[in-house]
Amino acid sequence: MMRYSACIEMLFVPETPDPVERVRLAKAAGFEAVEFWLWSNKDPDAVERVLGETGVKLAGIVAEPFAELTREGDHDRFLAGLEKSRDVALRLGAGVLICQSGPLLPGIERAKQHEGLAIAMQRSAEVLKGSGVKLGLEPLNDRVDHPGYYLTSTVEALDIMDAVDRPEIGITYDLYHSMVMGEVPEEVVGDRARHIVHVHVADHPGRNQPGSGGLDLKRPLGWLRGQGYDGFVGLEFRPTAGTEAALIQMRSSLG
Repeated sequence: MMRYSACIEMLFVPETPDPVERVRLAKAAGFEAVEFWLWSNKDPDAVERVLGETGVKLAGIVAEPFAELTREGDHDRFLAGLEKSRDVALRLGAGVLICQSGPLLPGIERAKQHEGLAIAMQRSAEVLKGSGVKLGLEPLNDRVDHPGYYLTSTVEALDIMDAVDRPEIGITYDLYHSMVMGEVPEEVVGDRARHIVHVHVADHPGRNQPGSGGLDLKRPLGWLRGQGYDGFVGLEFRPTAGTEAALIQMRSSLG
């Protein structure tokens, strides 16, 4: 059975502007875990307290700052921030940090940008070595949500993981982004599910709750479970109305 994590940047937002209260609402809705994006705009003391009070786990947060990881000149800035993000993750008990590649850079050969991204992952592994925290590089779609983004291919992301070959580094596999790009999850992941450190879901069109659109998300989630993925599945979708109704539809759709 899949374990779900409520992304409190999207869920429970209609109900309260306070992320700490969203953790309590997630607990009341039956979630054992939550996740959020930036840690720098949260009160770490308040987050630590509410996690302790509720017993809710923190599945993941974003590795700050956002950077152009395809450009080697931006690596030092990212790695300095990664050290801080790692320490926040350790304090709050988050096992996964999520990062993005950054944009496709004009005037630079794609092969050079691929190399830069691989180097960034190799250097990130050294920052995280021994911490138990993993970095999940996330492919995104450039057709709807992130025009100009570099890493749109799950296969390319997994190729980088094969080349880096470090246990501290993997991918955040977002079924929504993958399927918007026309990918068939079973085909693009193949026998490399071991590189997946976190999963996200949403339906299309609209990036709303599963069951609201046309994506068959239940099938690939079951397949990933069969491949040995036992981490959290982050519910990173916008409820079309209230969160409670969206979760009812999501659970009905995913089983």
